[in-house]
Amino acid sequence: MGKTVIIGSTPKPYKYAQQAAQMLNERDHEFIPMGITEGQVQGKSILNIYDKPQIEGVETITLYINPTRQSEWYDYLLSLSPKRIIFNPGTENQELKKLAEAQGIECLEACTLVMLSVGVY
Repeated sequence: MGKTVIIGSTPKPYKYAQQAAQMLNERDHEFIPMGITEGQVQGKSILNIYDKPQIEGVETITLYINPTRQSEWYDYLLSLSPKRIIFNPGTENQELKKLAEAQGIECLEACTLVMLSVGVY
């Protein structure tokens, strides 16, 4: 099982990205929190997306940033070579989806929380 990069991570406990990190952690999925906010998520430091950290072995990118904020990160996200990108509700983006699919990346318009809850993650 590869790594999940959570884009839009925040230490705020009421945010869906935080809930996704908790559920991934509870199910022993390796995850990497990334965003623009400093802090900790489930004991892990949030990586600053502006640093564009290189991460090996990315299986999934799960998005928690709205489409208008995604365009500046297209090249970086695709450079991580994920096997799939999950567009959570409110993050759907046909332009990024088309770019990703052209590189053979599976794109899902789904909810990470639901997928984990029902065991189809």
